[in-house]
Amino acid sequence: MQEDNTRSGVWFVLMAAVLWGTTGTSQAFAPAGFDPMVIGTLRLALGGGAMLLMVVLRSGTSQLRGWPLKATLVAAVFTALYQACFFAGVAKTGVAVGTIVGIGSAPVAGGVLGYLFRNERPGRPWFVATALAICGCVVLTLSSGGDVSIDPVGVALAIGAGISYAAYTLVIKGLLEKHEPDAVIAVIFCIGALMLAPLLIGRDIAWLAAPRSIAVILHLGLVTAALAYWFFVRGLQRVQVATAVTLSLAEPLTAGLLGFLVLGEHLNPLSFAGIGLIFSGLAVLTFVGRSVPDTSAEFGG
Repeated sequence: MQEDNTRSGVWFVLMAAVLWGTTGTSQAFAPAGFDPMVIGTLRLALGGGAMLLMVVLRSGTSQLRGWPLKATLVAAVFTALYQACFFAGVAKTGVAVGTIVGIGSAPVAGGVLGYLFRNERPGRPWFVATALAICGCVVLTLSSGGDVSIDPVGVALAIGAGISYAAYTLVIKGLLEKHEPDAVIAVIFCIGALMLAPLLIGRDIAWLAAPRSIAVILHLGLVTAALAYWFFVRGLQRVQVATAVTLSLAEPLTAGLLGFLVLGEHLNPLSFAGIGLIFSGLAVLTFVGRSVPDTSAEFGG
């Protein structure tokens, strides 16, 4: 029974990561001049709002009471920090380095934080899978070619994004022990969007009036946020923090394949090698890995 529960959790997280992988393809259809920070904030607001509406319609406001202040605010802060750090890091040091550092640092941070705060001990399959998947991300990203620039501030911001993703995954894992999954995402996303809202002051939002912009925002908010996290939190209930973060590396794999199939982007042999490495790492966790029983306490209770 425990093995079946873990296996279903793996598939839930993978489905979430596949939906996250459509983000880049969706943004490719946005009109010229779109602002990634505006998109990131609206994605949280729309996704959180949709989940909040679903929670209220289903059970009223009863699930919105009794939240631990510390853990809730910490989760919201790290959710907002991920959006801000990732977009700023990519802008400073480029897509290649920003993506490698941001995505590659998240599984390592997830493993460390899960061990320190929840006493989770990832097994050998996790180490093998994480190494394969991170190498695959490096190969896949660098295969796009072009000039690679290293900006220390950009690298620091990308590392901050990876740590933030692992940290909010950790805190959400604790909140799921006492609150319903949909309510957790609704509350965290709405608070995170409010925290990011001041960053929108003075930004150009005229491009949002275009029909394509509306379609992109709706897809990002309802599909890559609300629906994806509906899957993610249900998977996170069943697997360790480290496992969930590593499985999320299915996102760049999906993005690469969609770029090839939908956007007509060229994939060279090195690109396929990177995709193969990521897929191999995910296969190790999906079909070989086992999650140890989680006996840890809630973070920040």
